[in-house]
Amino acid sequence: MTLRSMLRHETLLALILAVALAILAFNNDRFFTGANLLNQGRLMTEVGLIAVVMTFVIVTGGIDLSVGSILGLCAILVGVFWKTLGLPLPLAMGLSLVVGTLAGFVNGVIITRFRVPPLIATLATLALYRGLAEGISQAQSIRGYPSWFFVLGQGSVLGIPTQLWLLLVAALVGFFVLRFTAFGRATYAIGNNERGAEFSGIDVTRTKLLIYSASGFVSALAALVFVSRVSTTRSDMGSGIELDVITAVVLGGTSIFGGRGLVVGTLLGLCLVQVLKNGLALSGVRGDGTIVIIGAVLIAAVLISNFLSRYASD
Repeated sequence: MTLRSMLRHETLLALILAVALAILAFNNDRFFTGANLLNQGRLMTEVGLIAVVMTFVIVTGGIDLSVGSILGLCAILVGVFWKTLGLPLPLAMGLSLVVGTLAGFVNGVIITRFRVPPLIATLATLALYRGLAEGISQAQSIRGYPSWFFVLGQGSVLGIPTQLWLLLVAALVGFFVLRFTAFGRATYAIGNNERGAEFSGIDVTRTKLLIYSASGFVSALAALVFVSRVSTTRSDMGSGIELDVITAVVLGGTSIFGGRGLVVGTLLGLCLVQVLKNGLALSGVRGDGTIVIIGAVLIAAVLISNFLSRYASD
């Protein structure tokens, strides 16, 4: 193994994760148990699904702050399509996925056709989609879903939570597409130099539209998992989840300036955040203390990674 590969951000993050697991397992007997770890897998799936595609978004030099609002809107629409409009639940689920994809597509159109910076565009649609969710729901929750629906968020296959299999498939697809396809190479090229990518023949507009549409799709998919897991639908679902997603992606080594990032790193960042949340909660650390510690770990990991990257390149 070369020095350059040893000093990769992902290697550093894996070491930090291993140390965190060891310390938290030593401090609390309830932490490193199969039941607890599988439960944490359930809890991090919604963030993980969105984070896989957010990696693509940030690699292009963009950002999507509306994912939590899309999740909330699609969660409400599942219940409205099913219970209020009387549609079959599978059809309601499919329509919710379509709405999420269209919401992401709208983000892409605003960013590519009207040249609005992604931060501003998705900040605006964050408010728009959340407002739609609250207006449609009228502050009412929807319950009474059939038992088969809960298999997605509460069931298991071969002893592994169902949604973790879903996350695994999404992660494998994301990893393969980003690393081994022309679309992935175009994504990196846009993040490194968008104007240069255009001159080299890459359809930048199409690539971004597909990525933001995919971001909306996985947000809707996360909404279905979320509703199935908690057995109800509320308009405030997904509130603040965009911060957890971005934290996982940036902690995983994806550059906010674009052009660099791996799905593997995002998954490591996701696991580290969830491990810290759970382990610190079991150790009696309050919620605000957990936020401070996760923030400190994020800053430290980024600073150390940047230092080691410069050292390895010298």
